[in-house]
Amino acid sequence: MKLLLRADASPVIGAGHIARVVAYAERAVARGWDVSFAGATDNAEWLASRFAALSVPFLPVSDWASLAAGFDAVLVDHYSLGDVRGEVNASGALLVSLEDDTFGRRPADVVVDAGFSPAPRPADGSGVVLRGVEYTALRSGVLAARARRSAVSSAPLHVTVVLGGGAEWSGTVSVLLRALAATGEPFAADALVRGEPVLPVLSAGQSLRVTAPHPGLLDLLATTDVAVSATGVTFLELCCLGIPTAAVQLVDNQAPGYRAAVDLGLAVGLGEAGSLEDRLPEVVTALGSLLTDAGLRSSLSSAAGSTVDGLGADRVLDVIASL
Repeated sequence: MKLLLRADASPVIGAGHIARVVAYAERAVARGWDVSFAGATDNAEWLASRFAALSVPFLPVSDWASLAAGFDAVLVDHYSLGDVRGEVNASGALLVSLEDDTFGRRPADVVVDAGFSPAPRPADGSGVVLRGVEYTALRSGVLAARARRSAVSSAPLHVTVVLGGGAEWSGTVSVLLRALAATGEPFAADALVRGEPVLPVLSAGQSLRVTAPHPGLLDLLATTDVAVSATGVTFLELCCLGIPTAAVQLVDNQAPGYRAAVDLGLAVGLGEAGSLEDRLPEVVTALGSLLTDAGLRSSLSSAAGSTVDGLGADRVLDVIASL
């Protein structure tokens, strides 16, 4: 089986699409499939380095007739490419399309929407439609971190703040760090962010380390007691790891996932990123409750960990193989 993965990353797009196709690459290579990748990896180099470890070659992006030729299936994880089914099928390949509610939606031979509670999807002539969080595809490193995580909390609590790879979110991180410090509770925090967030004045018992996103994130999460995250791919990783999380809706395409995560009791909701400053006392209270209420942390951890197992890539690849 020959599989082509097509996705992009950038400071604006973020790195989540690359994280997802890496998960597919890992599982497909493990099956002995011939896997290639095409796309930009700017701002996600630390994720894309996994392709080299898997001996997955990079192909130049070109017209679909040239790009898809010789492949059995093309998996697209992209919001901006539009309807490419006809071109991919004409090359002899199946089109597999990952979508997030309406974002990235296109007709395909196999459609995958791994949302917590996907809304009704209008008929568009697609073949097999796989919907639900059981189709969440997470990297092997996440699954390994899940296996080695300890249920024992550290003292002070280890907090990880991670919103994504874009430097444009450093202002949002600044507000969140200020709110975290304003709880007055002790913590040892790691903030992974590009750019230069404004650092808060810390109280006794509080410590903070700021770094850019890096390959050691999963090692960090393996010892994290509380996380603050946007509701993108990283949030799904946090759920799989069973890490109690305060969630932020960073961009519009995260709205369905944010609402479902809060409604299902998988996270404490902090609301939209753009209004955090105006609701700072509310945000401080929510973070304080997460830091002080062990019962709340336990409830969130149990719900999240039992909801996301991260094995979706194999479930999707089984369907591709059957076709």
